[in-house]
Amino acid sequence: MAQPKIIDIEQVLRNKMGGKARFVPRFLINYLKRIIHQEWLNEFILREGETEGVRWMEDCMQYLRLNIEVHGLEKLPSDADGRCFTFVSNHPIGGPDGIVLGAVLGRHYEGRIRFLANDLLMNLTGLAPLFIPINKTGRNGRDFPRMVDTAFRGDHHIILFPAGLCSRQIDGRIQDVAWKKTFVSKSIETQRDVIPIHFSGRNSAFFYRLANLSKWLGIKFNIAMLYLVDELYKKQGHTFVIHIGCPIPWQSFTAEKTPAQWAAAVRQQVYDLPQPSSAAPL
Repeated sequence: MAQPKIIDIEQVLRNKMGGKARFVPRFLINYLKRIIHQEWLNEFILREGETEGVRWMEDCMQYLRLNIEVHGLEKLPSDADGRCFTFVSNHPIGGPDGIVLGAVLGRHYEGRIRFLANDLLMNLTGLAPLFIPINKTGRNGRDFPRMVDTAFRGDHHIILFPAGLCSRQIDGRIQDVAWKKTFVSKSIETQRDVIPIHFSGRNSAFFYRLANLSKWLGIKFNIAMLYLVDELYKKQGHTFVIHIGCPIPWQSFTAEKTPAQWAAAVRQQVYDLPQPSSAAPL
């Protein structure tokens, strides 16, 4: 097992920015440490020690005192025959949704899961075994298609948030931006059925105002992402509800629609999922 690596925002900046990191002012570094709750994160990381994977996520749920209700567990298909599936979900929060889905699906499928996720998350040693780091910018950008293809052709279930970033306030509603088509085309190529999931929740009004202001100003950097740990910190003790939909056979994605149109159709199906039904508290 890998030794736990504590979060050091200064080292993260050096890794991402190289020599330019020295120009980041000290007051900004201290502010970043505060909004990512560096000491609070490191307390958990050090307590976990060499714990990794699904167990790490389950322990994280306990550390955050998260409560969940799961509707539709009986719809999860069996993988006893070796099949692999693609799980797609809306991404309302950007923290608890990934942790909780990883814990629920990881427990159900005995750890046979992998996430496609931002490479920044690789700084969390306990998560690293479950994550396939994706970075579409910089020198890693050219490897993006190959890494995605390798992941889908592997022997793990893939968990994806096809929006690529957490939900925004759009037309007065908290919802994902348009879903990317990758999960459709790759699920067809690798004959993976797709399981839609809806995750309840929302971030603070400040988060959405900041995201919309950044978009209005034309700022390409995802500034709101810097506050996701702060949003996670505020979710301690909250209850979240998950709705699991029926598997969508990969053969359903016919030439009748383009992959982008199928992605939009599955996105709509996810938002249609929350309906009153019996729930299994975990």
